[in-house]
Amino acid sequence: MEILLSWDKALFLWLNGMGSETYDWFWMLMTNRGSNIGLYFFLWIFYGFKYSWKAAAYLLVLTGLLILCTDQLTNLFKVQVGRLRPCYDEEIKSIVRLVKPNCGSRFSFFSGHASNSFALAVFFGLIFKPLLNWLPYILLFIAFLIAYSRVYIGVHFPLDIFVGAIVGSLIGVLFFRLWKIIKLRFLN
Repeated sequence: MEILLSWDKALFLWLNGMGSETYDWFWMLMTNRGSNIGLYFFLWIFYGFKYSWKAAAYLLVLTGLLILCTDQLTNLFKVQVGRLRPCYDEEIKSIVRLVKPNCGSRFSFFSGHASNSFALAVFFGLIFKPLLNWLPYILLFIAFLIAYSRVYIGVHFPLDIFVGAIVGSLIGVLFFRLWKIIKLRFLN
């Protein structure tokens, strides 16, 4: 485990060190929760116009529950695992390129941005796939950019991002299955 964590730190330092002030604005935009909210709010509105507002209301509630579930699981892991963020890690904090004005909470494993972004991307991607078969790929790419932004700005290790993406994707699939049940029982 120590070898894996040392590789993770080395990869973090390499990726984080490649950052440039020229691109900081883009990665700060990607890491801003408002970017994600705007995208999925637009998709929710589109769904309401395309199908029905009753179905869109169910979708909105289920999306809120998905985010709640993902956030709570992320916070549980962060507290239980207790891995410090790179910007708090005594061994490397002096060489971390911290782009944002503060570091955030102390713990990093696993990334809430990554888990939320991938959960939403998988969930909405599966919902919209029959209508727009290219959309899941776009949503996953955006989720990747949001997740990577956390390494770029200096607040998460790559392993935090990887695990967050896996957990979020699994939650997205689980909520999509729940969505299919809701559609069969309440929306047909």
